[in-house]
Amino acid sequence: MKVHVRGRNIEVTDALKEYIVKRVGKLDRYIDNLGDAQVTMTVEKDSHRIEVTIPVNGMILRGEESTGDMYASTDLVVEKLERQIGKYKGKLQKRGVRVVNVPNLTTPGDNDEEAPRLVRTKRFAIKPMPIDEAVLQMNLLGHSFFVFFNAETEQVNVVYKRKDGNYGLIEQEF
Repeated sequence: MKVHVRGRNIEVTDALKEYIVKRVGKLDRYIDNLGDAQVTMTVEKDSHRIEVTIPVNGMILRGEESTGDMYASTDLVVEKLERQIGKYKGKLQKRGVRVVNVPNLTTPGDNDEEAPRLVRTKRFAIKPMPIDEAVLQMNLLGHSFFVFFNAETEQVNVVYKRKDGNYGLIEQEF
């Protein structure tokens, strides 16, 4: 697994990069077929945030932590990813999946300070999957919703977590 490290508002020193590569690289021992890890470090005031995204067998592992020290944030995010791998490794095996060891845009308006702003744009490939795999992927990412291409209906759908703890599905209507 390759680890790609980049920084926002922080200079990525060789020592910090080596530490992150060493810590994130150890996740290889828990599960095979890990894709290249994308690590983004951000410093805002006294907050040192690290985000790690790793594709694995068509799924995505993602962790984010923020503390006053980048080394501590790195340790916490690696621990979070280790727990995610342990939690979902069993679920993936039960399902038959082989598991082995943007620009800052503002909305138009007279008063941009009070108007909601589009602060992030994400692009991702949508792969066909059944509903239960989409729910699993949503939980892996830690999101409250997930957009996917439903393999059964061949349409773009959205699964979401309801306030009562259950899940909902949004389908297109023509």
